[in-house]
Amino acid sequence: MSGHSKWSTIKRKKEALDQKRGKIFTKLIKEITVAAKVAGGEIDTNPRLRLAVDNAKSANMPADNITRAIKKATGELEGVTFLELMYEGYGPSGVAFIVECLTDNKNRTVAEVRHHFTKYGNGLGETGSVAWMFDKKGIITLPIQGKEEDEIFEIILEAGADDLQTEEDFFEVTTSVDSFETVRKALVDAQLEIENASLQWIAKNTIEVSGEDAEKVEKLFDMLEESDDVQNVYSNADFNE
Repeated sequence: MSGHSKWSTIKRKKEALDQKRGKIFTKLIKEITVAAKVAGGEIDTNPRLRLAVDNAKSANMPADNITRAIKKATGELEGVTFLELMYEGYGPSGVAFIVECLTDNKNRTVAEVRHHFTKYGNGLGETGSVAWMFDKKGIITLPIQGKEEDEIFEIILEAGADDLQTEEDFFEVTTSVDSFETVRKALVDAQLEIENASLQWIAKNTIEVSGEDAEKVEKLFDMLEESDDVQNVYSNADFNE
């Protein structure tokens, strides 16, 4: 199956560091809250909420935190309403960025995101100016832990996945948005441990960056990810190492 993006590996490493900084809980709670607000607090009838809760459990979030977030969303407890926002922009060397946010203050968020792009990039773009360079895909990662590639491949192929890539210590499964939940469920039913499962923007083509531009792109990525309002950052950068 097709090749693997170097940026995906970098993003996975950054997610591990993000957990150590403690920011992952804040982002997961926001996602749980929005998912429950949009389609109700029942996991069995709300795939987005089920995915958010599964990811929270994978990050070792206490069950009380998950329950409280759902109750706040459904009105059983007093809570905050979050807006879902997506920004598009350009970094050095024409590198494209997509920034997904969940926020209770739109003005604060756009000002912060614009500031980072002004300082380290080439500015925010109009809606649609960058998104056409990406495809929305389901990405599922599983620790290898002695599993064989053929075993995983057989399961995901039957479930309708697009791609399987094997890295040093994990498998990465790529699916269409429509097949994402079916593939995820097939892996769960096979009693395989899922490290992370999410819908992501995957670049159709990458732009190679090096030297000073690469440093600026990484700095922009880091600054955006450190924002409490930012959920996910995607880029088509390919670092020339």
